Amino acid sequence: MTTRIGVVTFPGTLDDQDALRAVRIAGAEPVSLWHRDKDLHQVDAVVLAGGFSYGDYLRAGAISRFSPVMETIIEQAKAGLPVLGICNGFQILTEAHLLPGAMLRNNHLHFICRDQKLRVENAETAWTADYSAGQEIRVPLKNMDGRYTADERTLDELEAEGRVAFRYLDGNPNGSLRDIAGITNAAGNIVGLMPHPEHAVEPLIGTGRTDGLGFFTSIIKKLVNA
Repeated sequence: MTTRIGVVTFPGTLDDQDALRAVRIAGAEPVSLWHRDKDLHQVDAVVLAGGFSYGDYLRAGAISRFSPVMETIIEQAKAGLPVLGICNGFQILTEAHLLPGAMLRNNHLHFICRDQKLRVENAETAWTADYSAGQEIRVPLKNMDGRYTADERTLDELEAEGRVAFRYLDGNPNGSLRDIAGITNAAGNIVGLMPHPEHAVEPLIGTGRTDGLGFFTSIIKKLVNA
């Protein structure tokens, strides 16, 4: 049976089509999900794509967190549904309290867009199993509110429990505490990161590399072998 991976579109989402394409290239069936529809249409996993949902009003992801589709996603994610939040999707996951911490304005107060080197810190989540711990990858980064922050106790817990999934290398692009680029929940089914793996899945576009494809092949293998 074909693995079905849903990609949610909110008003202001920019990268849903890129995420759907990445799902297709990886070998799964992409399913478009609309933010006002609570029905997830029997998908096996969900991607919250990047963009500026609701124009980032109030806070990035703060309004989208209350969209009808999120009610279902929050419930099912807590029960084990794999969810990947990319950029604005990561912001939505923190606003929904599916991942700890918060995202602040970049410390230099400018939008940043560049290819970013990352180190894989946790290769045991549903979305990172096709990587190796310590592996260095390069994927595009583009954000204005990408500075990850949390209190010291939360940061220490993330470090101690191996829940820092990715860390920035060759310079911190936004002032994220402890160079954190992405994190996971304790169960490993929910992952959020600011960089954009969906833009690095084929040689023709993005970085010219396929370093981001492993996110999507990882979840397919996880679901097929479940």
